[in-house]
Amino acid sequence: MNEKLKKMIEARMNKKSELEKRAQADDIKIEELRSIKEEMTTLDSQIEELRSLIGPEPKEQNERTKAVNEEKTQERSADFKPNKGFEKRDEAKMNQPNEKENRMKDFGDALKERRAVTVAESDIVLPKHDSSSINPNFLEVSNLVDAVNVLNLPGGESYVQPYEKGTAMGGYTAEGADYNEAEVTFGHADITKAKLTAYSEMTEELEKLPSAPYAQTILAGIQKSVRKKLGKEILIGDGAANHLVGIFSEKAEAIDKATDVELSKIDNTTLDEIIFSYGGDEAVEGQCVLILSKKDLKAFSAVRTTDGKPFYNITVSGNGGSGTINTIPFIINSACGSVSDSKTTSGAYCMAYGNLANYQLTVFSPLEVKRSDDFKFKSGMIAHRGSVFVGGNVVSYNGFVRIKKAATA
Repeated sequence: MNEKLKKMIEARMNKKSELEKRAQADDIKIEELRSIKEEMTTLDSQIEELRSLIGPEPKEQNERTKAVNEEKTQERSADFKPNKGFEKRDEAKMNQPNEKENRMKDFGDALKERRAVTVAESDIVLPKHDSSSINPNFLEVSNLVDAVNVLNLPGGESYVQPYEKGTAMGGYTAEGADYNEAEVTFGHADITKAKLTAYSEMTEELEKLPSAPYAQTILAGIQKSVRKKLGKEILIGDGAANHLVGIFSEKAEAIDKATDVELSKIDNTTLDEIIFSYGGDEAVEGQCVLILSKKDLKAFSAVRTTDGKPFYNITVSGNGGSGTINTIPFIINSACGSVSDSKTTSGAYCMAYGNLANYQLTVFSPLEVKRSDDFKFKSGMIAHRGSVFVGGNVVSYNGFVRIKKAATA
């Protein structure tokens, strides 16, 4: 059985490697990249579950499992359970809740028994859908959280990512003279562990829900709270102790301040100014995304041609938090200032443009959720708290061009 599981793991690892190669392709689009991330998250979850099934088994259990595996039809009509082997399905069992519902029920039972619940690292970046029985609010988490580069490094304290800054140009050399210096210069981005937490209380009446909805309610709230913070800190994290380094932060040493662009308004030249200000002198970079506020997106939509038609073709996709402006992908993030808002102070960062792979979000631990009904025992309130250790920084030289609000005359 272990050999079969190992082959299944190997197949999923090979598929993951293929996806990673495709993600590095020059012609890949943001929609395909997001789809690849979702598939890789699913593969990671499957690999983790398969690995948990590998372990020592009693001799008689091995014989039973081997006998069951020899039946050709059994593979289509059997369930495998740790320490129990295969159990033949009947109609009643085939109507049992699906894998996700069972997992949520286990989470709910664990929380009710005051046992800590650990959520896979990848669930922080790409959460599961909430129960359909809960009416959702407007989108509260920026799509930026799921679009940046993610590295799972369980148990780590810090991470250092080197990057190339440039290479000196060669030159002519006279006979017998010294060769021209052509050194490659490097930099490095430090990513240190930061602790993010979330706390919530609920009434004891809510606990009477079935285990699965109960767990989904708690985990969805904790996950959303943590993800909301991450969505902001990727941009405005100040890089202080126990804080992420955001794209707008002075601690983002990979970005040269001299490359910042100042804009006083949004007009028919704004998008071109941003695009051609990014990257080196030898090429116009592709696969880039504009991060901006909803106010500035509205300002782009308000720009008109001389005959009164919209100058920018804006399309909104997915959950409404992203889309394109004249085919250039954008992501809305409320942490951005607004060039078009007269109340925005000069010098405030309002937009960022670049390849989102140039920001690395490192997850050092899974999200852990714990419960207590002691704190407000008299009030009948049940408390839950969640914590996760993450870090983030810009990991490529001038990986983003940042747009500031210019001083008005």
